[in-house]
Amino acid sequence: MLDAINVIPFIFACLLLNILPGPDSLYIIARSATQGGRAGVVALLGIMSGVSVHIVGAALGLSALLATSAWAFTLIKVAGCVYLLYLGFAMLMAKRETSKPETGSSKLKPASLKRIFTGGFLTNVLNPKVALFFLAFVPQFIPADVADKTQMFLALGGIFTLTGTSWCLLLVIGTVWLRNRLAGIGGLSFWLNKAAGGLFVFFAVKLGLASA
Repeated sequence: MLDAINVIPFIFACLLLNILPGPDSLYIIARSATQGGRAGVVALLGIMSGVSVHIVGAALGLSALLATSAWAFTLIKVAGCVYLLYLGFAMLMAKRETSKPETGSSKLKPASLKRIFTGGFLTNVLNPKVALFFLAFVPQFIPADVADKTQMFLALGGIFTLTGTSWCLLLVIGTVWLRNRLAGIGGLSFWLNKAAGGLFVFFAVKLGLASA
């Protein structure tokens, strides 16, 4: 059963961890900056769906396989690296969509909402370090005398998802606000997309160098 002694420190820890920058936050900011609030929320939903997979997997003990099996960890890590590289280079190679000739302007070709959701989901679910994080982090807040530790794990995982969603919504709102304020700067979304692509390549290399 949840109690304030364990839940309140857990909530603060979740908030601090969610604030730390990473591929998930970057993905939400990039989509919000280039395509607006709707795209940012869809990216958020994709990422939180990936988080839910890791939480359930950790609760059921699947994350323990990644912690003890080198081949399983390597397999997921390579898949994650490949996808982050694909995402990064896709952003770097994205072309502008030319608008009507009379306007003489251009804009970044938008990604579909389905692609944005899938991108958020895979960015998270293909990162084995996230699975190991839940396996190491959440049990610290589960009392030893709890009868159903799986249920407790899932409850705490739900709290983590809620705090993460709240923080990511603030990211979307803040990014869209800044986007609207800087709307007059030509090509801003295009170059923000390029910068995000470069950072995704960096995160792919960083993940590739990670060890279990």
